[in-house]
Amino acid sequence: MGAHLVFADESGFLLTPTVAKTWAPVGKTPMLRHLDRRDRISAISGISVSPRLRRLNLYFQLHCKNIQQQEARCFLRHLLRHLRGHVFLFWDGGRPHTGRLVKELSDRVSRLHLVRFPGYAPELNPDEGIWKLAKGQLANGCPTDRSDLMSSLMSVLQSIRKNRRNLRACITHSGLPSFLP
Repeated sequence: MGAHLVFADESGFLLTPTVAKTWAPVGKTPMLRHLDRRDRISAISGISVSPRLRRLNLYFQLHCKNIQQQEARCFLRHLLRHLRGHVFLFWDGGRPHTGRLVKELSDRVSRLHLVRFPGYAPELNPDEGIWKLAKGQLANGCPTDRSDLMSSLMSVLQSIRKNRRNLRACITHSGLPSFLP
């Protein structure tokens, strides 16, 4: 039996709307009205590739605070509960990934193998595509509060998870060599 490959990353989502191109009637400038609030949702996710059938899946967790080593460890435990066999997790060398709690879990769980991407190489991580898709779908939205943002983000990530073409595209458009059939 082979090992699961998982490509993981984090991102933040603010209540302040991300403005993207849009349309409006001629002569009417589109307006997004919002309060200048700095509340945010932090998200961690991983695209998994199963060993035999090369099935793709997306795992994610949302937090109301910045992702730190406790949240990274919680995400790793979540993956280990859902994926059987060995798990090779590829991620950057960010502070949450190199902390004592993550290292202790990795040392204790022999089927978990943490692999660092080279420094300053986000183009290699397929999970970066997940954040691009999510932020694109949330663009021009104007959540009223953190709960509204959480609900919208959860819905967007679930729709990305269901669309295997999106997951495949994130992998094939990364800078990784082709490994999917």
